[in-house]
Amino acid sequence: MGDKGLYVSTEQNEEELKRAASNFGWDLDGLIKSGKLKIVYYDVLLTDNFLEKVHNIYTQFQPKRIVVDSLTTLTDSLLIHKNSLKDSSFTLVTLEEDMLPVPTTERIVSKQMLYRLIGKFKLYDATIMLSSELLEEAKGLSADEISEFICDGVLILDYLEIGQIKDRSLSIRKMRYTSHDQKPMLYEFVKDGIKLKDETSSGF
Repeated sequence: MGDKGLYVSTEQNEEELKRAASNFGWDLDGLIKSGKLKIVYYDVLLTDNFLEKVHNIYTQFQPKRIVVDSLTTLTDSLLIHKNSLKDSSFTLVTLEEDMLPVPTTERIVSKQMLYRLIGKFKLYDATIMLSSELLEEAKGLSADEISEFICDGVLILDYLEIGQIKDRSLSIRKMRYTSHDQKPMLYEFVKDGIKLKDETSSGF
């Protein structure tokens, strides 16, 4: 599409992502050199002012597509004791006593920070995609079981079993402001990106 993309990783560094992408024939080096892609890696346990750093890169680079991989790593690093949050170098949000008049359980702390994080991203003139791990037996739609209520859309990537064949599937579980297909769609990784399979080839 020609739009600039920003990939913010909290799990894999740039070289690891390039190596993974090469398995699908994706030339990330070419996109980076042409100014279409920027990859940044943050160790959330060591990086100070995560939101500020991402905002500075957004302001300078002006991407139209942003991926944060992963929200799970971010929330896992935040679900710690409230006093530790105040003193730690990870200053995603400042917690004040008057912000949290009720006992600060892990879920309350996580919810406050996720609202702050996603609320900040919604101010950007860009499409934002946040990845989250999901256990197979999970009842929610994300590892934190909170972000799916804050985000405008939720896509579930899974394996769909058809007979003896397992195929990658994508389901749109939520998409505000638009109608959408409610049945799983099969997809594959190709050299040009991600391609949806047609219904006849998928066996539906």
